[in-house]
Amino acid sequence: MMIDIHSHVWEYPGHIGQHFADDCHAAWGDRVPPGTTLAAHWEAMQPVRRAVVFGLQARASDIWVPNEYVAGYVAQHPDKLIGFASVDPSDEGAPAELERAVRELGLRGLKLGPIYQHVDPNGERCAAVLRVAQRLHLPVIWHQGTTFVRNAPLKYARPFLLDEVAATFPDLTIVVAHLGHPWIDEAIAVARKHTRIFLDVSALASRPWQCYNGLICAQEYGIGHKLLFGSDFPFFTPRQTADALRALAGQSAPPPLPRLEADWVEALIERDSLALVGLE
Repeated sequence: MMIDIHSHVWEYPGHIGQHFADDCHAAWGDRVPPGTTLAAHWEAMQPVRRAVVFGLQARASDIWVPNEYVAGYVAQHPDKLIGFASVDPSDEGAPAELERAVRELGLRGLKLGPIYQHVDPNGERCAAVLRVAQRLHLPVIWHQGTTFVRNAPLKYARPFLLDEVAATFPDLTIVVAHLGHPWIDEAIAVARKHTRIFLDVSALASRPWQCYNGLICAQEYGIGHKLLFGSDFPFFTPRQTADALRALAGQSAPPPLPRLEADWVEALIERDSLALVGLE
């Protein structure tokens, strides 16, 4: 069965402010609500063997999901769910909060979103958090790509910024979310260069041409084994994502462009992502 390496839980109202909700509606209409319920997440995760779940803490974007909320949900389904903490590096107490979330709440990884948090991935505020993550052997999922949120500076979003992060923290396991879209080539170049950088394919189910090009690029660079399956729930479910990937298998653009091999796509969908990032 599949492993979903990338799924969100948050409530609206409560964890999400009005600005985020308005931007979400402008981008997605009524198809994607700005919040979800734990029951909806649990139902969506039924096709997968394990799922990584997290919130996000980003004051600048008016998003604040308590780590207790994630930990409490994971405690209800410990055989399936793996909880990641989130901290906002712009807060001086972020390193201590990450340590607490791991040692007291039992969370097992970290979710960062510099574009939402308005922090430089290579700045000291991020470094202080990453020193804790590396010491505790926590995999870090980065939203290192664009977003529909208007109050989100793109200068912090480019995947190439993680080249310096990986060089500074060589023992840190990094997962770049969404293939780093739209800078997919950058994300693939960084992942090819650094042993401990992986890429997840979440949020690409509605962009078949972009997804196709990203998968072909990874295939041609020989890093298919570093692609991890993820849905980006509540925007997409694991089933929608798997169906979208399988729809691309065996297809190609007009000749002589390359073809995605069905076995290659199936290996991505069924990959043991948790073992690769050190969680099993």
